[in-house]
Amino acid sequence: MIDSKNFINTRHKNQKINYDNVLKELIKEWKKQEIRPKLLIHSCCAPCSTYVLEYLTEVSDLTIFFSNSNIHPKEEYIKRMLVQKDFIDEFNKRNNSKIKFIADEYNPNKFIKAVKGYEDEREGGERCHICYEMRLDSAAKKAFKLGYDYFASALTLSPKKNAQVINESGYELQEKIEVFYLPSDFKKNNGYNRSIEMCEDYNIYRQCYCGCVFAAKDQGIDFKEVNQNAKEYNLKHKNYEKYKSLLKTGSELL
Repeated sequence: MIDSKNFINTRHKNQKINYDNVLKELIKEWKKQEIRPKLLIHSCCAPCSTYVLEYLTEVSDLTIFFSNSNIHPKEEYIKRMLVQKDFIDEFNKRNNSKIKFIADEYNPNKFIKAVKGYEDEREGGERCHICYEMRLDSAAKKAFKLGYDYFASALTLSPKKNAQVINESGYELQEKIEVFYLPSDFKKNNGYNRSIEMCEDYNIYRQCYCGCVFAAKDQGIDFKEVNQNAKEYNLKHKNYEKYKSLLKTGSELL
């Protein structure tokens, strides 16, 4: 398999890397060598996965990995997981594709311990960087365990997420875990705007906060209202009990 770092221009030490161009060069090489890699893509939510699936499904075999122990409260986590799986199913149906889904275990204490000391950071600061790395680490380990060619994250679709930090963390994990990282800046090429269009087309729930309890409090989010709305949605969903049971165990493929 091809290491994407081969396409990074290092002639100028302080030059900012265009990770979108790196991905394009990598895809070009896949096509040239007639390679169709297996990708494990971490997704924080269905909206962030929209354009990513559309962009990559023609050139790779995709699996979405829902690993987001930062999301609070639990019912909201379940709701976002159900919405993610429903979107994948509908996308597969419309596009005759075979994208798969893996749910990680839900362990909010892991997130709380990871960001201890950074609770008062504003969104976009060091707390977020730790959260990126926590979820990328889980994706890299899962990709290595299941034999995927690359791991990546749909987080770079969001204008609020630091793509530079996410990609740097990904490459660090590539060296530690020995599985290739897929670089990205999915918000480019009109990716973010396309995701909004797809959310409308597929009628996808777009949450009003990232999921983190600390960022939500800073925004003045009413958790009682969020929990009530999520619970009402979940109880009406045919797969609520099935997916609720995955919180402690996760799943390999769904």
